Parts: sequence; C-alpha cells; structure tokens
Amino acid sequence: MKKILIVDDEESQRELLKGYLSKNGYEVTLAGDGEEALSVYRNIFAPLALVDLKMPKMNGLELLVELKQINPFIQVIMLTAFGSVETAVAAMKAGASDYLTKPINDLEELLLKLNRASRQNELIVEAEVMRESLSDAFPKTEIIGESKVIKEVGRMIATVGPKETTVLITGASGTGKELVARGIHALSGRADKNLVSLNCAALPETLLESELFGYEKGAFTGADKIKLGRFELAEGGTMFLDEIGEMSLSMQVKLLRVIEDHTIERLGSTKSISLDIRIIAATNRNLPEMIKEKTFREDLYYRLNVVEIKLPSLKERGGDILLIAKHFLEKFSKKHSKQMDGIDSSAAKILSKYHWPGNVRELENVLERAVILSTTSKINASDLSGLSDKSSRQTVSQSEIPLAEVEKKHIEFCLRANDWNIGQTAEILKIHRNTLSAKIKEYSLSENSQ
Repeated sequence: MKKILIVDDEESQRELLKGYLSKNGYEVTLAGDGEEALSVYRNIFAPLALVDLKMPKMNGLELLVELKQINPFIQVIMLTAFGSVETAVAAMKAGASDYLTKPINDLEELLLKLNRASRQNELIVEAEVMRESLSDAFPKTEIIGESKVIKEVGRMIATVGPKETTVLITGASGTGKELVARGIHALSGRADKNLVSLNCAALPETLLESELFGYEKGAFTGADKIKLGRFELAEGGTMFLDEIGEMSLSMQVKLLRVIEDHTIERLGSTKSISLDIRIIAATNRNLPEMIKEKTFREDLYYRLNVVEIKLPSLKERGGDILLIAKHFLEKFSKKHSKQMDGIDSSAAKILSKYHWPGNVRELENVLERAVILSTTSKINASDLSGLSDKSSRQTVSQSEIPLAEVEKKHIEFCLRANDWNIGQTAEILKIHRNTLSAKIKEYSLSENSQ
C-alpha cells in the first residue's frame, strides 16, 4: 500500500479523504496541524502528502518546507480554498508537486494527481539510487566532470545499466569507452558475474576466433587440450568487445549468430553451447560510413546499436580538463610517493588551451610524466613536456621547415600520445594503419626515439 499523510484542520475533510483513499489502496495517516504533522511524519516517512494551505500555527507552505527538509523526495499536493493563480504559483515555487481547490468535489481527479505524484516519487528515488550506485561503480574514476555532455553520459550509464539491452559505445580513442562498459556491468543484474573484455584489433582473425569461441582438443595443430573461449568465460555476465570496427566480415557473421541464437560452437566441434551473456561493444570508427563501404554489416550494426552511448572528446568537455588533471595529479602523487600541491596558473593555462588529440588517455600520460619530472611542489609549464602555449594554440611556425620533417614530428607526437597504439593513432591521423606503419619505417621512428 502507498503511504500518505493528510494535514487539514477540518476534521470532516480529513475523515472524508481518509475513507476514500483507504478504499483505493492508500495507507492514510492524519494530522490536524503542522506541528502534529511533523511529529507523526518521522515515524511514517510517507512519500506523499496532502497539505491544507491555510492552517493555524503553521501554514501549508511552511509545513511544506519542513517536510522537504526531512524527506527531499516527498511529493506534496497543496489544498487551497482560494484557488488563485498566485497561491498555486507560490505553492509550486516552494516545492509542491501539484495543487487542488477545496472543497474537493472531483475525487477521481484527486486520485489521478496522487497516482501521478506517487510515480514521480518512485522515479526520483530510483534516479537517486542509480546515482549512488554509479558512484559506487566508479569510486575513483576518470569519468568525472561537471560539463553537460559528461553528465549526460553518466545519466545514460545509470539508465541502461540495469537493463538487459545490447549497448554500443562510440567515441574517439582515449575517451574512456572501457570505463563506461565497466560501469554498465557494475549497475546490471550481472554485476556479481564476470566482465570479460577483448580488443578486436589486438589479434589476427584466426586467433580472434579461437579466443572468442574456444576450441576442442585436436581442433588444430597444437590444440592439445580443450580451451574455453571468452564467450563461455562470460557466462552469466557481460562480454565487452572493444574496437568492434576492426572485426573482419567473416567474424561479424559469427558474432551476429551469437547475438541472435545465444549459442556458440567451439572450433573443432559441432555441439552448440547455450549462452546467457550481455554484449557491450565499442568503436572509434564511423560504422555507418563503414556500412556504405561494405566493410561492416548493417544487420550486425543494428543488433549492436540498440542503445548508443556517445563519448565526447576531451576538448568538448571544456572546464572538465582541469578537474580531471587534478584527479590524475592526486593519483600519480600517491603512486610515485611525491608530495604535489597542485597545478600553477601557467600550467593550467596550457592544459586548458591544448587540443588533446589523445583525449583523457593523453592527459593521463602527460600528468604522470609531469609528476615524475617535476622538481617543485606544483606542476608548472616546464613540467608539461610536449605541450606549450604554442602547441595549445595550434599555431604554425613561419620558419622554412621541410614538409617531411613536419609530418615526421606530428606522427611521432601522436604515437607518443597514444602509447604507440597503431590503430588508434591511424584513426586520429585519418590514414590506414598500413600507411602509418610505412611512415614509421620511412622515418625510422621507434618507441625509444625522442
């Protein structure tokens, strides 16, 4: 039964409302004035209240404020004998969810408004629980910030987490796609089961298939025992497929079958194995464009993209940059046992203006390097190796530098920013990974090159 507090100094009105609402599924508590209402409310903590506006000692608006302090989620419907627009506006501004004019002749309208208020209370409480659960899922996370775009990402995670739907996470490299997948899993009914991850770009097709599906003993040379695939390891939990855009067309067909039939077959076997898993995929590629180019299956795209969560680039998050930088400063100060007191204004200016092609991952790398190299208690401009006011403004030098040298330096910079991840760097540079590999060879670049 739904609990409700009715506060009215007219006993006949209280009893009338109690009789009607009790017959319609409500557990009713009565109070004759504001002080009595506050006294009984702490024992019932009802989500709903009907409050008369004009009462002795404490009027309805004053009581409304007091009730909201005890329970911020309570939905209060004000009762007024005046019915003026001014009264209604004052009640709504004070936090009332609705109002009714006395005497209440239309009891069905009252019931409709109470049911609506009850649902609103449920939604607010549900959202608050999700917010707290999300906070628990990300106790010390890089998904932090106050920008509108990142708050929307958090709202989406909280919304889809408890659902069983397939989710596609899109965004540039370094924006935190795996972190989002972990949050969705943590908020799901599968949180106590495994979250199994696999980067589809990290393995060639033959190894990718055996990693995902597993194999039987004797399935191929060297298969001397049964191997469970990642799908089986994720049974009851969640399978996270990162960089799904790198998956070959033949593997896409097999993945589509898994999503549709909820079964797999190990390599070397004809026996179907039923699966109970949730699939979350991520990509930094433009899948609709790949569909046009016939390199990604349209049917698989729609199976994966039931709900899409788009991650903003770091430069779209504005003021979040310094918040995240401070988070990383604390993290790496502890990791490297250094006492750091903050970021000075010159460094803050550079961090804020820089365009961050490698997104949060690049910012993390820059801050760790700064903590390691810093000789003072505050990060300053000289600690931000690779960044400067010049690079943050993205201006072009007017000196006569050969084009090949400019290209070499830019490729080298992007490779460092992305931890020498060829696929991610190629995506940022908008070139094929084979072209990038050729350029690395041409310019004799290596991870140790400075």
